[in-house]
Amino acid sequence: MNAFEQIEDNDGIRLSWNVWPSTRVEATRMMVPIGAFYTPLKEREGVSPFAYEPVTCRPPCRAVLNPYCQIDVRAKLWICPFCLQRNQFPPHYKDISDTSLPPELLGKYTTIEYILNKPPTAPPVFLFVIDLCLDEEDLKALKQSIIVSLSLLPPQALVGLITFGTMAQVHELGYADCLKSYVFRGNKDYNSKQIQDLLGITGRGAMPGGPLAGAPRPGMPPHGPPGAPGAPNGAAGGGPPVGVGRFLLPVSQCDFTLTSILEQLQQDAWPVRQEMRPLRCTGVALSVAIGLLDAVAGNSGSRIMLFSGGPCTEGPGMVVGPELREPIRSHNDIEKDTIKHAKKATKFYESLTKRATEKGHVVDIFVGCLDQIGLMEMKTLVNQTNGFSVLSDSFNTAIFKQSFIRLFTKDADGYLSMGFNATLEVQTTRDLKVSGLIGPAISANKRSACVGETDIGIAGTSMWKFCGITPKTTVAVYFEVANQAAAQPNGPPSNQAGSRGLIQFTTVYQHSNGQYRLRVTTVARNWADVNAPEIAASFDQEAAAVLMARVATFKADLDDGLDVLRWLDRMLIRLCQKFADYRKDDPNTFQLMDNFSIYPQFMFHLRRSQFLQVFNNSPDETAYYRHVLNREDTTNSLIMIQPTLMSYGFSEAPQPVLLDSVSIKPDVVLLLDTFFHVLIWHGETIAAWRKAKYHEQEAYASFRMLLEAPKRDAQELLAERFPIPRYIDCDQGGSQARFLLSKVNPSTTHSTSAGGAGGYGYGQPQQQGQAIPTDDVSLQVFMDVLKKLTVTGAV
Repeated sequence: MNAFEQIEDNDGIRLSWNVWPSTRVEATRMMVPIGAFYTPLKEREGVSPFAYEPVTCRPPCRAVLNPYCQIDVRAKLWICPFCLQRNQFPPHYKDISDTSLPPELLGKYTTIEYILNKPPTAPPVFLFVIDLCLDEEDLKALKQSIIVSLSLLPPQALVGLITFGTMAQVHELGYADCLKSYVFRGNKDYNSKQIQDLLGITGRGAMPGGPLAGAPRPGMPPHGPPGAPGAPNGAAGGGPPVGVGRFLLPVSQCDFTLTSILEQLQQDAWPVRQEMRPLRCTGVALSVAIGLLDAVAGNSGSRIMLFSGGPCTEGPGMVVGPELREPIRSHNDIEKDTIKHAKKATKFYESLTKRATEKGHVVDIFVGCLDQIGLMEMKTLVNQTNGFSVLSDSFNTAIFKQSFIRLFTKDADGYLSMGFNATLEVQTTRDLKVSGLIGPAISANKRSACVGETDIGIAGTSMWKFCGITPKTTVAVYFEVANQAAAQPNGPPSNQAGSRGLIQFTTVYQHSNGQYRLRVTTVARNWADVNAPEIAASFDQEAAAVLMARVATFKADLDDGLDVLRWLDRMLIRLCQKFADYRKDDPNTFQLMDNFSIYPQFMFHLRRSQFLQVFNNSPDETAYYRHVLNREDTTNSLIMIQPTLMSYGFSEAPQPVLLDSVSIKPDVVLLLDTFFHVLIWHGETIAAWRKAKYHEQEAYASFRMLLEAPKRDAQELLAERFPIPRYIDCDQGGSQARFLLSKVNPSTTHSTSAGGAGGYGYGQPQQQGQAIPTDDVSLQVFMDVLKKLTVTGAV
């Protein structure tokens, strides 16, 4: 484990540059921005939250006491490193001394978590939205998975059910004498007020025919006082909204009723002609779900879990017409601007996203369909609410079943590993400013003094909101240097050089047990003068590659794909011109430092990745891949950009090998991990022996062990990954071997001679591997062109 990974384990943070240039001009010349990968709720072993309020600086600063503060134990004062104000310690800190300091002043507590003294929130809400236009086997498998999930929820968690097909139905769970539901037309656009009026949940207190009479049902937790955290919007006291107790009930009270409803669900009864798609009103169902939660779960933790088996073909949000002869849009249609429904549907789902984010509702989308369902149009729902998205061919597959169950993973204390309604605020010292954030969040529109002029991602603010947050949620935060002046050649160093710059991340969130918690991470890095060798030595090429990948995918959603590739190329060339050693016009002298050496390779694989190359992917798949990249940490993101490849053979122990066509040999087994796929590939000789069933004979026990080793390692990968990757077992020449061939560096192609150069050792002769049928350039050619453009001064 390197030093960067150790810091990540403790603080959940990795920086592209760990020493910062003292001037803005020098920072822009580094090409890779100063950026931080930060996992706010990073799990840390043996560290418990502290059950007291944090000590904060006076307004408007509000920075939290941290190990980098100067303290005067005699005067009981501390100086805030961000605004330089003097602050008095509170009375209960009267006994501090140089040998007895509170935890937040100790060096090992650069990350600390507090349990805030606020009334607990209402229990989390899980609203299931189920597509009934599924085939019988698929619907049965989906119902079983949801029934199993009920046993994994906390007993006090509130649950609700909406089903949809041609029409949307809200099922009333609080009336157990007979099953009752409210039906909404699938071709009509309802706003929140209309939905609440039709459901009869616009007010509080008793409702004719309803079970409530102005007081909580037995066993239901009380809400806080009016205006307290967890109290629904507009609450005026007198008990929970009418919808709680009718459409939403604690699992412990409605488990039997909800299970009965689920077991009795049937396919949508509306007849479907052979040449037509089923009428599916996904947009209305989601609108009704948000309208319901707006009234009864505003600003308390809630998840809308959509299970869809096909595209929306009816009403608002329609992505394709009901006639089968009308194909769903492709990347080619988008490029030519011949899309019929996409713009209108996208606008509709963006309006739903705005409603969901205002009240803090998380939207998860689970797909069980071989074709597209319109995830591209709906992507803001999961991207901006930090919901989960899982693509599977059917709800009867392990990908869906295991991924769905893992959503309800619990922490060491037995609580769900998820938080709700989080805010992340970034505070910086004077000469560093915030440029923006790229991740599953929205702007909280707080423009403080530390907001910079450059915009990257979600910009113009120093605070962002997350409807949901998990221990895996990772955001990319970008910074700029604000200091314009450079040190004079014969004068003293700049006012920054030799000093430290600080960043403080403060995350307030609702824990799944109802507590409000505050996680604070404070990091310090040194400033250095222009061209100081410490700057180059501090470069973290892994973090930098993923930070640039996030910027590239963010741009790819807005700009032309070729423009993004050209931008990446320019940034790489200029980085090499600044930090590589070479003689002008002599490519053979080109050399990069060790901590820069693999960065060009990451950029090579990023250019070829599914994040920027949409060929052979549907718009839904592209939206899905980019969604996952924008929420994962550095290690997982690197696997997506440059997959790992393990080789298993008779002559040597399993070992990582180059992601290169030279590694594809007839007498080996390869294990490829792309994060989205885990593939076991058998060489031609191995495949022939396996077909001859040699591994079933006692005399060939070593061959049997060779076949079992990659399967064991693949199962370890599958056991810890979310969502579950697609597992593929294939042979050389098989159709599914294309997943491997599309990822390796094509150092040997159908148009090159034998002995092409491999991946990591540029220019070194390699054993010939399988020829890759592609016109893509190899890494060797890419590096040769990069060297040439660098040393000639081209951009």
